[in-house]
Amino acid sequence: MLRPVRTRVGPVNHLAHFHLAWPDDSLIAGGLEGDYLKGPLPQALDPGLRNGVHLHRLIDAYTDSHPTLAALRGEFPPELRRYAGILTDLAFDHFLTQHWLRYTDIELNDFTRLTYRSLEAHTAALSPGAQRMVQRMVRYDILGAYGDWEAVPASARRVGERFRRGNPLTATDSTLAAIRPQMEAAFLDFYPELLAYADEQKASLG
Repeated sequence: MLRPVRTRVGPVNHLAHFHLAWPDDSLIAGGLEGDYLKGPLPQALDPGLRNGVHLHRLIDAYTDSHPTLAALRGEFPPELRRYAGILTDLAFDHFLTQHWLRYTDIELNDFTRLTYRSLEAHTAALSPGAQRMVQRMVRYDILGAYGDWEAVPASARRVGERFRRGNPLTATDSTLAAIRPQMEAAFLDFYPELLAYADEQKASLG
């Protein structure tokens, strides 16, 4: 049986992780670093960033095991189910932009501006891969780009280029369009629970 693939090929769902880490600057920066540091964390890692990476991992584990996401995976055609986590991550960042003010009282443009500022303030402490991503993110306003649905299949194609044996995500446009309503319904069902879970975990981090 092929194992599901989520973000092991690189970062794909920045906006949700930053929102779940908000408003702590260190947790936000650690939320990005969580895509680049795998396995045991370096002893010298800043404690705030360490907490951010830990929160990122907890969020990913909670998401992977949630029944709403398991049910949504069944909506994908068999050849894409292995990559459903990646595609769902991308789509959920789009849906978060569309329903943003349900979950926060800060405008999205202000949130992205402040998030970029937080990331830039911590750049020196980040790994080289995360540093490069901060530069790209700010330059191309990656967080704001997910307001456009077309960014979802476009990002999927770019993610698929990181696979070693060909790109399995070159033509997801029609598939994603067909199950877009189901994905949005799953997001609206799941995200409030994820927010509550993240808040509980942040409180326990101290």
